[in-house]
Amino acid sequence: MFGFILPADLLKSASVAYIHYLSFMLCFGALIFERISLKPSPNRKEAISMVVADIIYGIAGVALLVSGIYRVIKFGQGSEFYTQNPIFWTKIIVFASVGSLSLYPTITYVLWAIPLSKGTLPVVTETLVSRLRLIINVELVGFASIPFLATLMARGVGLG
Repeated sequence: MFGFILPADLLKSASVAYIHYLSFMLCFGALIFERISLKPSPNRKEAISMVVADIIYGIAGVALLVSGIYRVIKFGQGSEFYTQNPIFWTKIIVFASVGSLSLYPTITYVLWAIPLSKGTLPVVTETLVSRLRLIINVELVGFASIPFLATLMARGVGLG
């Protein structure tokens, strides 16, 4: 149906961009959910929801990465536009840093899944909650900076 209205290449490009933006929003939303839901001694439902939120975050993060690669290689302004721009590399470093920081919470939630699968609750101390909150806060700041860097990059800032 849309093929008659929009050229196929335009529809593909718009779809990849949409997946990219939607994935970003899901990542950010999942992080916000994790941040406000974190508390010591969660009940079963709360602990499971944290595990699910992190799974959503992980899937959306992979979709964000893959759609971003497609945008650079196939659907964007040409790979040279991106790869020659230091703002692009700053954005990539921030994304990779946020992704690396997410390993600690993800491993923590995987470890929560073990007792949950056996019908018991994970041990969640105030110290652990404080550590996770700090990491998630840093992730949120990093994630929030990415669209700003993207808008600078799209306007050619950094290309000299």
